[in-house]
Parts: sequence; C-alpha cells; structure tokens
Amino acid sequence: MATRAKKSRPAPDEPLPVKEQVRQGLEGLKAAATRRDRDNLVRFGITAPKALGVSMGNIQKVARRLGKRHELAEALWDTGWYEARMLAAFVDQPDRVTPAQMNRWCRDFDNWGICDTVCFVLFDRTPHAWAMVDRWAPRQNEFVRRAAFALIASLAGHDKTSGDRPFRDSLAHIERAASDERNFVKKGVSWALRGVGRRSVALNRDAVRLARVLAESASPSARWIGKDAVRELTGPKVQRALARKPRVSPPQPG
Repeated sequence: MATRAKKSRPAPDEPLPVKEQVRQGLEGLKAAATRRDRDNLVRFGITAPKALGVSMGNIQKVARRLGKRHELAEALWDTGWYEARMLAAFVDQPDRVTPAQMNRWCRDFDNWGICDTVCFVLFDRTPHAWAMVDRWAPRQNEFVRRAAFALIASLAGHDKTSGDRPFRDSLAHIERAASDERNFVKKGVSWALRGVGRRSVALNRDAVRLARVLAESASPSARWIGKDAVRELTGPKVQRALARKPRVSPPQPG
C-alpha cells in the first residue's frame, strides 16, 4: 500500500515561508479589527481604500509575534491593506531598506497615518534618511512632500549621532515649504520646525529666528507655522528641557 508523503515542515530554527507569515499577519490583524477602530480612521482624517480597523497597539502586538524580516515587510506592503502596511514598518529591518524601496513606498503614501508611521519607526533609522529629505522636500505630491518633513521631525527625536549641521541645513527646506497651504504639508513643516528647535540650544535659536520670519510672512500657512513655533519653542517647557541638555563643545583643532 502506497504511503502518503508527509508534508515537510521548516526546521525549528528556520523561518516560515514569507507567504505563510503574511497569511498569519493578516489573520492576526483581522482578528483584532473592530468597528470602533475603523470609525476612528475617519475621525482622525485617515482615508485608506483598504482598511480593517485595527488599533496601533494591536498592530504592534502582531508585529512582535512575527518578528523582524525584510522580505516579510515587502510582502505585507504589497497587500495594499492599510494595517498590513503599518505592520510592515514595524517588521522591516532598517539596515536592509534601500533608497529604491523608500521611494517606492513613499509613492504609495495616501494618508498622513501611513506616511508618519513609516517615517517615524523605520525610514529615520536607515542610512539614507537625510538623502531622502533632500529628494522629497521639493516634490509636489502632498504626501511625498509631507514625508520629507515627517522624516526631519523623526530624525530630530531619534538621531543620536548627527550633530547640528544637517538639522540646520534642513531649515532651508522648511522655509521654502512653509508657504504650501495644503493641510498635511503645512502640518508636517510645523512638526519639523518644532522638532529641530527642540534638539539643542543652538538649533533652538536658529529655529526661533526662522519662526519669527515666517510669522511675519504674507502667506497664511507660513504665519501659522511661525507663530505656533515661536510660542512653543520660546515657552518655559521647551527652554527648561534645553537647559538640562549637555552642551557639546565644538571640536578643537589638532
């Protein structure tokens, strides 16, 4: 009697096939989906053609179960589901992300939620982040342009190795984009300016100087960005936080 061949299984230390992990990821997301979370997308101005309605906390729980895997992130992104793309940002490996992938994903951004999350948890940890800022800041697509400023803001909070120079240089991008009246661009520019101004005492001075210029602009968007930044960056909360930061002495000539 012929015996049925046993289905081969991966060794205990061998990862599951990507297709199987995608299936598990989508099942986990669907199990966590709620009507309330789906309604919250609309309430927070997030328009996504394919959305399940899963909270950020539950997306992160699914990500922890799946672990880090670059190929899985790419496959999750390709499903087109909003939550699967959010999940992709958490499972990808920053050192394996390429500029081509960043450009490809950025072209798919269609709401502020996916744009900001990918920049905040993945793109700002890649070695290509500053190059993408320079590439995306002049673009006219609303969410590509927002991504440049979401990336600046994310780097301002997470980059522990760069000095003040790249952040000071980014103020030129901020000044040029401040007159863009589109809601998601101007909010991204505001976030970036305030993030730079919180990073160090020197950058605070530079950011406040620019903010005061913007506050006197003829552009309503620039005025809103400038006034908001001046109020926050000169306020006691930010100034106390800056006073507690160690001052780094400039390198001495050898």
